Amino acid sequence: MIHRIFFFLLMLLWLPDAYIYRCMVKPHVSRRRWLRWLHWFPSALLTLALVCLMFGDNFTSLRVTLTGVYMITFLTVVVPKCLFVIVSLLGKSFSLIGRLPALCWLQKFPVVTAFNVMGGLLACVGAYIILYGCIFGWRRFEVKEVDFAHPDVPEAFDGYRIVQISDFHLGTIARYPDEVRRVVEMINAQHPDLIAFTGDLVNNEATELDGLEEILSGLKAVDGVFSVLGNHDYGPYRQWPSKRAQAENLADLKRREADMGWRLLLNEREIVKRGNDSIAVVGVENDGKPPFPALGDLPKATQGTEGMFKLLLSHDPSHWRRRVLPETDIQLMLAGHTHAMQFRLGGFSPSAWIYPEWGGLYTEGGQSLYVNVGLGSVMIPYRFGAWPEISVITLHRK
Repeated sequence: MIHRIFFFLLMLLWLPDAYIYRCMVKPHVSRRRWLRWLHWFPSALLTLALVCLMFGDNFTSLRVTLTGVYMITFLTVVVPKCLFVIVSLLGKSFSLIGRLPALCWLQKFPVVTAFNVMGGLLACVGAYIILYGCIFGWRRFEVKEVDFAHPDVPEAFDGYRIVQISDFHLGTIARYPDEVRRVVEMINAQHPDLIAFTGDLVNNEATELDGLEEILSGLKAVDGVFSVLGNHDYGPYRQWPSKRAQAENLADLKRREADMGWRLLLNEREIVKRGNDSIAVVGVENDGKPPFPALGDLPKATQGTEGMFKLLLSHDPSHWRRRVLPETDIQLMLAGHTHAMQFRLGGFSPSAWIYPEWGGLYTEGGQSLYVNVGLGSVMIPYRFGAWPEISVITLHRK
């Protein structure tokens, strides 16, 4: 991953520094060479670390940790500088416009200075957002209550409580088992009838579960824990010594989920009964748009569920519009995957640029999708606004 964005990261490091040096630093420290060196030192150090990260496997557990630390430091340094430069350039643009005869009155105001002050304030806000998300945001677990009403919900399942969790990415937070334990306690406190995990338990390796299996096996629901695989669970982002090693890793992950008491659905379904009523819990393998794997088999998974209320677990929300809506009568699908890009301000997340359905409940016709923004983080333990989510979805007969 670092290889693909290496030059982009270099630009983010050096271009803002060059602008700030030319406009803000050089005019004031021309005789103090050590101050000039001090200005360039953080970017030089970050560049050296970036070059070091270019070598080796990006997705071993150690590499993920080192890359996460690097990216946190990188963002804390670069984002405030970029915000300052953008606002400062806007100020210079207004100053140039003010030279037009019709707008010469603008020259009476210290436009550039005012914009530089605003840029400095915005830079402080940017630094706060980065640091808060890295220190506190990723562990600010929230319970979201969602009511789902549909005429196909059987009477015996009116009030049925489903807790959905997704995208644990344990490799990123494996060093914090107490946080994992807190999540388990919060989930059990909801007294769920069923727990649905919608994929990406690990970043790449089944060994990320070491020391956490006993904690996760403590998840309790009346009808058990059901799970599916996400794109990361197949281990595609790690440089495996062979295809066999990758397949063995996936087999190990499946075994570990079974040992924890989870029912992993691989293009399968289970019938959950309440008295004379029943619903079908359907689970498919990851089915995403390229470059993500598309291994879902809905006809196979839904076989024998005709006329029933169906709850589909599918990791990637794009599956809903591509296959579920046009090809099935599935009433409710649960997905994850987007993380809301781990950032949200109000109702906006940059994930909306990629996924039409990126977080929350969506309904079209008589079919609905709920996208959980996930519990964990990829590589960087960071979240702001898109706080880690535990969804409690209560079924109601309409």
